[in-house]
Amino acid sequence: MRFLSLFAAALSVGSMVSSVVAQVDFDDEQIIIESDQEDAVPQLVAAAAWPETNPFGHVVNGEKNTLGVLVENRLPHNTTLLNVAGAFYNAESDVLVRNLSAMAYNVELIEGVKMQIPYTFFSEFKPGDLRLIVWLEHLNEGEKQRVYAYDSIVTIVEPEGSWFDFKLISTYLVVATIFSGLGYVAYLSFVPQSKKPRKAAVSGPVGTVTATGAGGYQEEWIPSHHLKSRKKSGLASSGDELSGGETSGTEGKRRKSKK
Repeated sequence: MRFLSLFAAALSVGSMVSSVVAQVDFDDEQIIIESDQEDAVPQLVAAAAWPETNPFGHVVNGEKNTLGVLVENRLPHNTTLLNVAGAFYNAESDVLVRNLSAMAYNVELIEGVKMQIPYTFFSEFKPGDLRLIVWLEHLNEGEKQRVYAYDSIVTIVEPEGSWFDFKLISTYLVVATIFSGLGYVAYLSFVPQSKKPRKAAVSGPVGTVTATGAGGYQEEWIPSHHLKSRKKSGLASSGDELSGGETSGTEGKRRKSKK
């Protein structure tokens, strides 16, 4: 019966963390618990390591960083894993820089069973070296105890940028468009605009303009329908009027013919 209960508990633990463990790719031999702990008093032991994709143990700002934590219950009874947490310290003075968020598990650890769980956190620090400490807390016979899994100097780095990052380029374009629109509105609002009066263009006659008749007016300026109406009414234009000499000559011819 005890074997069946242990087997059932192991299955329940595996089902609870399978979705989380599946997100981390660690080698089974990558995380090793120090052998000197085997001779110590039976307790819960843990060790942590970086995944194979991060062989140098760099902590990247703005990205999800993951540590694999291997937990082994060497206690003569079951215990409950409460959470996994961590903190950054100054590499030289060991002054606390910031505490990291704790990941709650509340999983029962079976006696003599090993379990690998991930611990993920985000970093927003200046590039450089910091001391990273990761621990887990478990409930042992009603008493909360802390076990350290990782304690080492890590390097904080910035994410690798790319000039051809579509999201970054689109963000720059949107920001540039917004600032351009605001600048144009501010220019129209605060900069006085000079209003220049518009001069009406005077259209002149096209081509050579000639003066006809004694009056010297220009027929090109008279609409054609006015000229036609004047000719129909029998009114002679100034161009059709005879000069004084021509009039006196015709009158003399008329007098001679009457005689």
